[in-house]
Amino acid sequence: MEFALSPDQTLMQDSLRSALARASTLDAVRQVASKRFAWDATAWRTVCELGIPAILVPEEHGGLGLSLLDMALASEELGRVVAPVPFLGSCVIAPLALLYAGTPEQQARWFPAIANGESVVGVALAEAIGGAFDGAGLEVRDGKLYGSALFVLDGALANHYLVATRDRSLFWVDADGEGVEREALPALDSTRPFVKLHLAGAKAELLPNGNEGVLNRLRDAAWVMLAADVLGAGWAMIDKSVAYAHERRQFGRQIGSFQAVKHMCSEMAAEMEITRGLVWYAAYAFNNLPDESALCAAHAKSILGDAGNFVARTATEIHGGMGITDELGLHFWFKRIGTDRQLFGSPQQVRRHAAQLQSLI
Repeated sequence: MEFALSPDQTLMQDSLRSALARASTLDAVRQVASKRFAWDATAWRTVCELGIPAILVPEEHGGLGLSLLDMALASEELGRVVAPVPFLGSCVIAPLALLYAGTPEQQARWFPAIANGESVVGVALAEAIGGAFDGAGLEVRDGKLYGSALFVLDGALANHYLVATRDRSLFWVDADGEGVEREALPALDSTRPFVKLHLAGAKAELLPNGNEGVLNRLRDAAWVMLAADVLGAGWAMIDKSVAYAHERRQFGRQIGSFQAVKHMCSEMAAEMEITRGLVWYAAYAFNNLPDESALCAAHAKSILGDAGNFVARTATEIHGGMGITDELGLHFWFKRIGTDRQLFGSPQQVRRHAAQLQSLI
Protein backbone atom coordinates (compact mmCIF):
# COMPACT_ATOMS: atom_id res chain seq x y z
CA MET A 1 0.00 0.00 0.00
CA GLU A 2 1.33 3.44 -0.91
CA PHE A 3 0.69 6.24 1.55
CA ALA A 4 1.35 9.53 -0.19
CA LEU A 5 -0.20 12.90 -0.85
CA SER A 6 -2.87 13.17 -3.51
CA PRO A 7 -2.10 15.24 -6.63
CA ASP A 8 -4.35 18.01 -5.27
CA GLN A 9 -2.49 18.04 -1.96
CA THR A 10 0.88 18.14 -3.69
CA LEU A 11 -0.28 21.02 -5.87
CA MET A 12 -1.63 22.84 -2.81
CA GLN A 13 1.63 22.48 -0.92
CA ASP A 14 3.68 23.67 -3.89
CA SER A 15 1.41 26.70 -4.29
CA LEU A 16 1.64 27.50 -0.59
CA ARG A 17 5.43 27.22 -0.63
CA SER A 18 5.95 29.61 -3.53
CA ALA A 19 3.36 32.15 -2.37
CA LEU A 20 4.56 32.24 1.24
CA ALA A 21 8.19 32.51 0.19
CA ARG A 22 7.29 35.76 -1.57
CA ALA A 23 5.00 37.06 1.16
CA SER A 24 7.06 36.25 4.24
CA THR A 25 10.65 37.22 3.48
CA LEU A 26 13.38 37.35 6.11
CA ASP A 27 13.38 41.15 6.01
CA ALA A 28 9.63 41.19 6.62
CA VAL A 29 9.94 38.71 9.48
CA ARG A 30 12.75 40.72 11.05
CA GLN A 31 10.76 43.94 10.83
CA VAL A 32 7.59 42.48 12.29
CA ALA A 33 9.37 40.57 15.06
CA SER A 34 10.83 43.81 16.41
CA LYS A 35 7.34 45.08 17.27
CA ARG A 36 5.45 44.54 20.50
CA PHE A 37 2.76 42.45 18.82
CA ALA A 38 4.21 40.60 15.82
CA TRP A 39 1.78 40.63 12.93
CA ASP A 40 2.59 40.63 9.23
CA ALA A 41 -0.45 42.04 7.45
CA THR A 42 0.96 41.20 4.00
CA ALA A 43 1.63 37.58 4.91
CA TRP A 44 -1.79 37.29 6.58
CA ARG A 45 -3.48 38.61 3.45
CA THR A 46 -1.65 35.96 1.43
CA VAL A 47 -2.67 33.27 3.93
CA CYS A 48 -6.31 34.31 3.58
CA GLU A 49 -6.12 34.48 -0.23
CA LEU A 50 -4.73 30.93 -0.22
CA GLY A 51 -7.74 29.80 1.81
CA ILE A 52 -5.80 28.51 4.81
CA PRO A 53 -8.26 29.81 7.46
CA ALA A 54 -11.06 28.04 5.58
CA ILE A 55 -9.45 24.59 5.42
CA LEU A 56 -11.20 23.11 8.49
CA VAL A 57 -14.41 25.15 8.23
CA PRO A 58 -17.33 23.11 6.80
CA GLU A 59 -18.41 23.95 3.26
CA GLU A 60 -21.90 24.95 4.35
CA HIS A 61 -20.35 27.79 6.35
CA GLY A 62 -18.11 29.14 3.60
CA GLY A 63 -15.13 26.88 4.23
CA LEU A 64 -13.34 24.15 2.32
CA GLY A 65 -14.25 21.24 4.59
CA LEU A 66 -10.85 19.58 4.27
CA SER A 67 -8.89 17.43 6.71
CA LEU A 68 -6.18 17.94 9.30
CA LEU A 69 -3.67 16.46 6.84
CA ASP A 70 -4.37 19.36 4.49
CA MET A 71 -3.87 21.76 7.38
CA ALA A 72 -0.63 20.01 8.34
CA LEU A 73 0.75 20.80 4.87
CA ALA A 74 -0.08 24.47 5.46
CA SER A 75 1.55 24.35 8.88
CA GLU A 76 4.72 22.90 7.40
CA GLU A 77 5.00 25.71 4.87
CA LEU A 78 4.28 28.41 7.45
CA GLY A 79 7.03 26.94 9.61
CA ARG A 80 9.39 26.90 6.65
CA VAL A 81 9.17 30.71 6.36
CA VAL A 82 8.50 31.34 10.10
CA ALA A 83 5.50 33.41 9.05
CA PRO A 84 4.38 35.81 11.82
CA VAL A 85 0.67 35.25 11.33
CA PRO A 86 -2.12 33.84 13.52
CA PHE A 87 -2.49 30.18 12.70
CA LEU A 88 -2.53 27.45 15.34
CA GLY A 89 -5.15 29.12 17.49
CA SER A 90 -7.30 30.93 14.96
CA CYS A 91 -7.12 28.59 11.96
CA VAL A 92 -6.92 25.21 13.72
CA ILE A 93 -8.03 25.04 17.35
CA ALA A 94 -10.88 27.57 17.20
CA PRO A 95 -12.64 26.02 14.14
CA LEU A 96 -12.33 22.54 15.64
CA ALA A 97 -13.71 23.76 18.97
CA LEU A 98 -16.72 25.25 17.19
CA LEU A 99 -17.15 22.09 15.15
CA TYR A 100 -17.10 19.76 18.18
CA ALA A 101 -18.54 21.92 20.96
CA GLY A 102 -20.59 24.70 19.34
CA THR A 103 -24.27 24.74 18.51
CA PRO A 104 -25.48 25.05 14.90
CA GLU A 105 -26.40 28.67 15.63
CA GLN A 106 -22.93 29.45 17.01
CA GLN A 107 -21.29 27.77 14.04
CA ALA A 108 -23.40 29.75 11.57
CA ARG A 109 -22.53 32.97 13.39
CA TRP A 110 -18.74 32.59 13.69
CA PHE A 111 -17.53 30.15 11.04
CA PRO A 112 -17.87 32.46 8.00
CA ALA A 113 -15.77 35.24 9.54
CA ILE A 114 -13.06 32.75 10.50
CA ALA A 115 -13.06 31.21 7.03
CA ASN A 116 -12.47 34.48 5.21
CA GLY A 117 -9.95 35.79 7.72
CA GLU A 118 -12.06 38.67 8.99
CA SER A 119 -12.10 37.27 12.51
CA VAL A 120 -8.99 36.18 14.41
CA VAL A 121 -9.54 34.02 17.47
CA GLY A 122 -7.11 33.92 20.36
CA VAL A 123 -6.98 30.59 22.16
CA ALA A 124 -6.43 30.33 25.91
CA LEU A 125 -6.07 26.61 26.52
CA ALA A 126 -2.53 26.39 27.89
CA GLU A 127 -3.70 25.60 31.43
CA ALA A 128 -6.21 23.02 30.22
CA ILE A 129 -3.83 21.27 27.81
CA GLY A 130 -0.25 21.98 28.88
CA GLY A 131 -0.61 22.05 32.66
CA ALA A 132 -1.22 24.44 35.53
CA PHE A 133 0.64 27.72 35.97
CA ASP A 134 0.94 29.67 39.22
CA GLY A 135 -1.53 32.51 39.35
CA ALA A 136 -3.37 31.43 36.21
CA GLY A 137 -6.78 29.92 35.68
CA LEU A 138 -10.31 31.00 34.79
CA GLU A 139 -13.56 30.42 36.61
CA VAL A 140 -17.21 31.31 36.24
CA ARG A 141 -18.96 33.39 38.91
CA ASP A 142 -22.51 34.63 38.44
CA GLY A 143 -22.36 33.83 34.75
CA LYS A 144 -19.18 35.85 34.10
CA LEU A 145 -15.52 34.93 33.73
CA TYR A 146 -12.80 35.87 36.19
CA GLY A 147 -9.09 35.13 36.31
CA SER A 148 -6.17 35.11 33.91
CA ALA A 149 -4.76 32.87 31.20
CA LEU A 150 -1.13 32.64 30.11
CA PHE A 151 0.41 31.86 26.72
CA VAL A 152 -2.70 32.79 24.77
CA LEU A 153 -2.17 31.87 21.12
CA ASP A 154 -2.93 34.45 18.41
CA GLY A 155 -4.22 36.80 21.08
CA ALA A 156 -2.40 39.99 20.12
CA LEU A 157 -5.00 41.31 17.67
CA ALA A 158 -7.80 38.82 18.24
CA ASN A 159 -11.45 39.71 17.76
CA HIS A 160 -12.60 36.85 20.00
CA TYR A 161 -11.10 34.42 22.48
CA LEU A 162 -11.71 30.73 23.01
CA VAL A 163 -11.04 30.01 26.68
CA ALA A 164 -11.17 26.96 28.93
CA THR A 165 -12.13 27.26 32.58
CA ARG A 166 -10.89 25.19 35.50
CA ASP A 167 -13.89 22.85 35.19
CA ARG A 168 -12.91 22.13 31.53
CA SER A 169 -15.77 24.11 30.01
CA LEU A 170 -15.22 26.10 26.81
CA PHE A 171 -16.35 29.70 26.36
CA TRP A 172 -16.33 32.24 23.54
CA VAL A 173 -15.37 35.77 24.62
CA ASP A 174 -15.60 39.06 22.73
CA ALA A 175 -12.15 40.68 22.77
CA ASP A 176 -13.68 44.17 22.98
CA GLY A 177 -16.07 43.28 25.77
CA GLU A 178 -16.07 44.83 29.21
CA GLY A 179 -13.64 43.27 31.64
CA VAL A 180 -11.31 41.89 28.93
CA GLU A 181 -7.69 42.99 28.92
CA ARG A 182 -4.67 41.56 27.11
CA GLU A 183 -1.04 42.06 27.98
CA ALA A 184 2.03 41.28 25.86
CA LEU A 185 3.86 38.27 27.29
CA PRO A 186 7.63 38.04 26.65
CA ALA A 187 8.42 34.79 24.89
CA LEU A 188 11.28 33.06 23.08
CA ASP A 189 9.61 33.08 19.66
CA SER A 190 9.10 36.63 18.43
CA THR A 191 7.34 35.44 15.26
CA ARG A 192 4.45 34.01 17.27
CA PRO A 193 3.76 36.35 20.20
CA PHE A 194 1.78 35.28 23.22
CA VAL A 195 -0.41 37.39 25.44
CA LYS A 196 -1.68 37.16 28.99
CA LEU A 197 -5.44 37.47 29.12
CA HIS A 198 -7.08 39.12 32.12
CA LEU A 199 -10.82 38.64 32.61
CA ALA A 200 -12.64 40.59 35.29
CA GLY A 201 -16.35 39.90 35.03
CA ALA A 202 -16.21 39.37 31.27
CA LYS A 203 -19.34 38.23 29.49
CA ALA A 204 -18.86 34.89 27.76
CA GLU A 205 -20.89 32.47 25.70
CA LEU A 206 -20.69 28.81 26.60
CA LEU A 207 -19.94 26.23 23.90
CA PRO A 208 -22.38 23.70 25.37
CA ASN A 209 -20.87 20.53 23.98
CA GLY A 210 -17.39 21.15 25.36
CA ASN A 211 -15.96 18.46 27.64
CA GLU A 212 -12.79 16.53 28.42
CA GLY A 213 -13.04 14.56 25.18
CA VAL A 214 -13.23 17.74 23.08
CA LEU A 215 -10.20 19.21 24.88
CA ASN A 216 -8.28 16.02 24.17
CA ARG A 217 -9.11 16.29 20.48
CA LEU A 218 -8.00 19.92 20.41
CA ARG A 219 -4.76 18.94 22.14
CA ASP A 220 -4.10 16.16 19.62
CA ALA A 221 -4.68 18.53 16.69
CA ALA A 222 -2.36 21.11 18.26
CA TRP A 223 0.38 18.50 18.75
CA VAL A 224 0.19 17.45 15.10
CA MET A 225 0.30 21.07 13.89
CA LEU A 226 3.31 21.86 16.08
CA ALA A 227 5.08 18.77 14.73
CA ALA A 228 4.36 19.90 11.16
CA ASP A 229 5.66 23.39 11.97
CA VAL A 230 8.93 21.85 13.24
CA LEU A 231 9.14 19.78 10.06
CA GLY A 232 9.00 22.90 7.89
CA ALA A 233 11.30 24.97 10.08
CA GLY A 234 13.78 22.12 10.38
CA TRP A 235 14.05 21.66 6.63
CA ALA A 236 14.52 25.40 6.19
CA MET A 237 17.49 25.25 8.56
CA ILE A 238 18.92 22.25 6.69
CA ASP A 239 18.60 24.02 3.33
CA LYS A 240 20.24 27.14 4.73
CA SER A 241 23.09 25.07 6.19
CA VAL A 242 23.78 23.27 2.93
CA ALA A 243 23.76 26.56 1.01
CA TYR A 244 26.09 28.16 3.56
CA ALA A 245 28.46 25.17 3.40
CA HIS A 246 28.77 25.75 -0.36
CA GLU A 247 29.48 29.47 0.07
CA ARG A 248 31.69 29.68 3.16
CA ARG A 249 35.38 29.08 2.56
CA GLN A 250 38.11 28.18 5.04
CA PHE A 251 41.69 27.20 4.33
CA GLY A 252 41.04 27.88 0.66
CA ARG A 253 38.16 25.39 0.42
CA GLN A 254 34.40 25.38 0.74
CA ILE A 255 33.55 24.11 4.21
CA GLY A 256 31.07 21.76 2.58
CA SER A 257 34.03 19.81 1.21
CA PHE A 258 35.14 18.85 4.72
CA GLN A 259 33.95 15.43 5.76
CA ALA A 260 32.86 16.58 9.21
CA VAL A 261 30.51 19.20 7.71
CA LYS A 262 29.18 16.69 5.18
CA HIS A 263 28.34 14.34 8.03
CA MET A 264 26.58 17.08 9.98
CA CYS A 265 24.39 17.96 6.98
CA SER A 266 23.58 14.34 6.20
CA GLU A 267 22.76 13.58 9.84
CA MET A 268 20.32 16.48 9.93
CA ALA A 269 18.62 15.30 6.74
CA ALA A 270 18.43 11.71 7.98
CA GLU A 271 17.01 12.82 11.33
CA MET A 272 14.32 15.01 9.77
CA GLU A 273 13.28 13.07 6.67
CA ILE A 274 12.08 10.00 8.58
CA THR A 275 9.65 12.18 10.54
CA ARG A 276 7.71 13.34 7.49
CA GLY A 277 5.65 10.16 7.23
CA LEU A 278 5.02 10.28 10.97
CA VAL A 279 3.52 13.77 10.76
CA TRP A 280 1.42 12.91 7.71
CA TYR A 281 0.13 9.71 9.29
CA ALA A 282 -0.72 11.43 12.58
CA ALA A 283 -2.68 14.09 10.66
CA TYR A 284 -4.41 11.41 8.58
CA ALA A 285 -5.27 9.39 11.69
CA PHE A 286 -6.94 12.40 13.30
CA ASN A 287 -9.81 12.24 10.79
CA ASN A 288 -9.73 8.60 9.73
CA LEU A 289 -8.35 6.40 12.53
CA PRO A 290 -9.86 7.59 15.83
CA ASP A 291 -8.48 4.66 17.82
CA GLU A 292 -4.92 5.54 16.79
CA SER A 293 -5.21 9.31 16.68
CA ALA A 294 -4.17 10.24 20.22
CA LEU A 295 -1.10 8.00 20.26
CA CYS A 296 0.02 9.08 16.78
CA ALA A 297 -0.28 12.74 17.78
CA ALA A 298 1.80 12.13 20.90
CA HIS A 299 4.50 10.32 18.90
CA ALA A 300 4.62 13.10 16.32
CA LYS A 301 4.91 15.88 18.92
CA SER A 302 7.59 14.17 21.02
CA ILE A 303 9.75 12.82 18.18
CA LEU A 304 9.66 16.04 16.15
CA GLY A 305 10.51 17.97 19.29
CA ASP A 306 13.76 16.06 19.69
CA ALA A 307 14.56 15.88 15.97
CA GLY A 308 13.95 19.61 15.58
CA ASN A 309 16.17 20.36 18.56
CA PHE A 310 19.01 18.37 17.00
CA VAL A 311 18.62 20.10 13.64
CA ALA A 312 18.44 23.58 15.18
CA ARG A 313 21.60 23.02 17.21
CA THR A 314 23.55 21.39 14.38
CA ALA A 315 22.55 23.98 11.78
CA THR A 316 23.73 26.76 14.09
CA GLU A 317 27.06 24.97 14.58
CA ILE A 318 27.59 24.69 10.82
CA HIS A 319 27.11 28.44 10.49
CA GLY A 320 29.64 29.07 13.24
CA GLY A 321 29.65 32.56 14.72
CA MET A 322 27.40 33.82 11.93
CA GLY A 323 24.69 31.45 13.10
CA ILE A 324 23.82 33.61 16.09
CA THR A 325 23.80 36.94 14.29
CA ASP A 326 20.71 38.84 13.23
CA GLU A 327 22.20 39.27 9.77
CA LEU A 328 21.47 35.67 8.82
CA GLY A 329 18.32 35.46 10.93
CA LEU A 330 18.83 31.78 11.67
CA HIS A 331 17.72 32.44 15.23
CA PHE A 332 14.12 32.92 14.09
CA TRP A 333 13.93 29.26 13.06
CA PHE A 334 15.93 28.16 16.12
CA LYS A 335 13.51 29.89 18.49
CA ARG A 336 10.45 28.75 16.55
CA ILE A 337 11.53 25.12 16.91
CA GLY A 338 12.33 25.64 20.58
CA THR A 339 8.87 27.05 21.24
CA ASP A 340 7.16 24.26 19.28
CA ARG A 341 9.08 21.75 21.38
CA GLN A 342 7.70 23.08 24.67
CA LEU A 343 4.26 24.40 23.75
CA PHE A 344 1.40 22.26 25.14
CA GLY A 345 3.88 19.83 26.65
CA SER A 346 7.57 18.98 26.40
CA PRO A 347 8.70 15.75 24.70
CA GLN A 348 9.09 14.18 28.14
CA GLN A 349 5.56 15.10 29.18
CA VAL A 350 4.10 13.93 25.89
CA ARG A 351 5.97 10.61 26.06
CA ARG A 352 4.55 10.04 29.52
CA HIS A 353 1.09 10.61 28.11
CA ALA A 354 1.82 8.12 25.29
CA ALA A 355 2.93 5.57 27.87
CA GLN A 356 -0.30 6.08 29.81
CA LEU A 357 -2.33 5.56 26.63
CA GLN A 358 -0.61 2.20 26.21
CA SER A 359 -1.01 1.27 29.89
CA LEU A 360 2.75 1.12 30.31
CA ILE A 361 2.67 3.24 33.46
